[in-house]
Amino acid sequence: MNPKGEKPKSKISASRKLSLKMLLLTRACEDLEREKQDREEEKVRYIGEKLPPLQLSGLPLNELQKLCQELHTKIDVVDEERYDCESKVGKHNKDIHELKLKIQDLGGKFKKPALRKVRVSADEMMRALLGSKHKGSMDLRANLKSVKKEDGKTDKELTSEVGDWRKNVEAMSGMEGRKKMFDTAGGTQ
Repeated sequence: MNPKGEKPKSKISASRKLSLKMLLLTRACEDLEREKQDREEEKVRYIGEKLPPLQLSGLPLNELQKLCQELHTKIDVVDEERYDCESKVGKHNKDIHELKLKIQDLGGKFKKPALRKVRVSADEMMRALLGSKHKGSMDLRANLKSVKKEDGKTDKELTSEVGDWRKNVEAMSGMEGRKKMFDTAGGTQ
């Protein structure tokens, strides 16, 4: 760069640059066309080697059947080769993907920043979570149910009705207890 900070002027004029670009583009197009023709010729040559033209006219039935069997065996061989190639390509793609992940793991290491301790009250937390829906302060005691103390008399009445539970269990245990339950159940119906 110049001391003034300006870009240096190119030594080639704009028209010369344009003409060079055009020449490069035409040359690239010609190369692409040539490669396309080469691929087509290679394809025709390969098919000519692998599949000779069939002579079907004037063949008896048994020779046609033999020809069909030969074609089927060739098809099986080609299918096996295609399957092998596809499995190799799939394996290589999987390996490439795993290597890309390893590269990302190795190159993508970064330090986690140290988190600061922030003291937030319950009201601020609710405002942050709910936004404008949060109204008023967070008074947890206001949401609790109030429980009234009941009289001690009702507790005594309940225990006197039930009685001693051990006596009740002993009375109902065994076959006699089951018979009593059966009799009381049958009598109510």
